[in-house]
Amino acid sequence: MAPAHTRIGIFLGGTFAHQSGLTNLVDHTVELAHEAAHNGVHTLWFGQGVDYDAIQLAALVGREVPTIQVGTSTVPMYPRHPLLVAAAAKTAQAATDGRFRLGVGLGARNLLEPQFGLPYPPQIQHLREYLVALRRLLDGDGSRFEGETLVSRPVTPVTVAGATARIPILVAAMGAKALAAAGTFADGTATYLAGPRAIAERIRPVITEAAEAAGRPVPRIVAGVPAVVTDDPDAAHARARAVLGFYDAIPSYQKVVSHEGLSRAADLLLAGDEDTVRAGLHRYLDAGSTELMLSHTELLGDEARARTWALIRNL
Repeated sequence: MAPAHTRIGIFLGGTFAHQSGLTNLVDHTVELAHEAAHNGVHTLWFGQGVDYDAIQLAALVGREVPTIQVGTSTVPMYPRHPLLVAAAAKTAQAATDGRFRLGVGLGARNLLEPQFGLPYPPQIQHLREYLVALRRLLDGDGSRFEGETLVSRPVTPVTVAGATARIPILVAAMGAKALAAAGTFADGTATYLAGPRAIAERIRPVITEAAEAAGRPVPRIVAGVPAVVTDDPDAAHARARAVLGFYDAIPSYQKVVSHEGLSRAADLLLAGDEDTVRAGLHRYLDAGSTELMLSHTELLGDEARARTWALIRNL
C-alpha cells in the first residue's frame, strides 16, 4: 500500500465536461465530487479550457463537498494577469475554507498565441516575474511589482476576508528552466505525461536543487498519471491514442515522453486490472512523486471510471 501520507487526486478536465447527455456541468461535477470523496480521493483537480472556468468550478465544488480539497491543473498564465488570477484564487480559498490550491503554467504557446491573437512574452522570464507578482498578491501584499514582461500596480485592497490560509502555487513545469523557477518561487510542480523515469531523473533533481538554493521547503511533485482499471486494456489504449494524440505535436511533451523511452503520449496510459494499475502508480511514488493525480479515468465510461476510483481506497 502507498504511505499513509500520500495524497491521491483525480483530474477532471477535457472529456468529462463534454459527455453526451450532460445537462448541467456544475451539478454533474458536484455529483462526481461526492463519489470521489466516498472513495478517499484527496483532491479534485480542474483543467482550464475556453469553456468552463477552472477556478470557479473548483470553488463551487469545494463549497458543496467540504471533505475534499480542490485545485487547478492548470490555469495558463497567458493572457491572464496575476491580479485577476489572484483575485479569483482568493475568492475560491474563501469559498472552500482554505482547501484550494492554484496550479498555473506557461501553456502551449503554439495553441495560445493563435487562439488569443496576442504575442507571448519571453516565457521563462515571464514565468519568474509572474510567480513573484502572484505570490505577493495571494499573500495580500498590494505593493507594486515592476518587471520587464509584466507590471502589477494594485490601486485597491488585495485582501479577501476568509481567504487567510496560504494558497499553495504549483507550476506545470517539465523543462529545466521552468522547474528551476518553480523551485525558487513556488511550492512545487504538477506534471502531466511525465513518467517515473522523467520524474526521478529530470524533474525531481532540478526542482529540489532550486528549492534548496532558495531556502524553500522540499517542493511538492504532483504526478499526473493517465490511468483506467479495465479488463480491455487494448480498447483503453486505442481510445487514449485518439484523446492524447494532441500532445504528440507539442515539443515540451515530446521531450518528456521521449525521456521515458516512449514515442507517444498514449503509451503512458496505465490500463489493466487493479494489480496492474496499482503497480504502475507505485512506480511514480518510488520515483519521488509526493502526490498522484489520476487523469482520463473516464476513457471507457462510467463503469471503468468507478472501478478506477474504487482502487484509490486500497492504495
